[in-house]
Amino acid sequence: MTVQAPPAHTPYDGSSKPFTIGLRPLDPAGWIEVDGRLEAQLAEKDRLEAGHGDTVFAAEPGTEAAQREVLALLAGHLPARFPEIYRRAGETMHVGASGRAVDLEEPGVPRLKIAARLVQEDLVLMRRGKEGWRICAASLSFPSSWSLAEKFGRPLREIHRPVPHFGPGSRPDDLIERMFDKLQGQLVERFNWSLQPDAELYKPLSSMQRDDRAEKAAPRFPGVDPAAAAFIRVERQTLRRLSTSGDILFTIRIHLDPMSTLRAHPDRARIAASFAAQLAALGRPELDYKGLAADRDRLVTSLQAIAAA
Repeated sequence: MTVQAPPAHTPYDGSSKPFTIGLRPLDPAGWIEVDGRLEAQLAEKDRLEAGHGDTVFAAEPGTEAAQREVLALLAGHLPARFPEIYRRAGETMHVGASGRAVDLEEPGVPRLKIAARLVQEDLVLMRRGKEGWRICAASLSFPSSWSLAEKFGRPLREIHRPVPHFGPGSRPDDLIERMFDKLQGQLVERFNWSLQPDAELYKPLSSMQRDDRAEKAAPRFPGVDPAAAAFIRVERQTLRRLSTSGDILFTIRIHLDPMSTLRAHPDRARIAASFAAQLAALGRPELDYKGLAADRDRLVTSLQAIAAA
């Protein structure tokens, strides 16, 4: 019998609030996260790159120097922070115990794509333009219900248009632009959470698909106990300003855990009760955005049962 490790992050325990900015300072040592799923997730990135290349990577001309800056940062940070996992030999990075070798100077391959082959995080470059900050390059293998093709090259206020309380002209919209402008040497992080009925990391969703999902509001979690079918998807985001290009590197790390693992958590009563309260407090636009309108009440009941066990 496989024993599931407890979730690495539980922002639904009250430490983060849904649909808020929630940035907090980050120790540079904790910038990149590595766990036992490293090699499996890197292999999944390879598979997606081979089969979905146009949907998981994009870069504007003129971003080559910034991409190289990202790769140099990671190539220096990873062996220093995780010497037991990352071993550099010349222009080759050896990763883990599988024999994986990443050519850091592979001809013809964008440097951001090479950088993303090293880590579980997705990597997104943001650049300031006349209309504000926009995505100018990205390696996005594990999107959380959005489409790189739709968002690429668009300013933040357009990217956030579908997000409740974050659309153009909203207070968070203005705050995010100002925070990006002011971001200097300090690394910051934030968390999002969502729920899904399977363990898939690759979850693209177009605006049309999101609207259709909200309109139909179909149940997504089968069975009497939805907690038995639900997976908690935690999205850990970090932001840092690149010292040379001035672009902002946005990393996105996905942690995916069965909701049932909360039953064995030593602090399950508090965490499950807080999670239930967060779900219960979501309004219809927020539930539609997360695709939880049909299942919210059943999920709340399941979490309350976990809390009371």
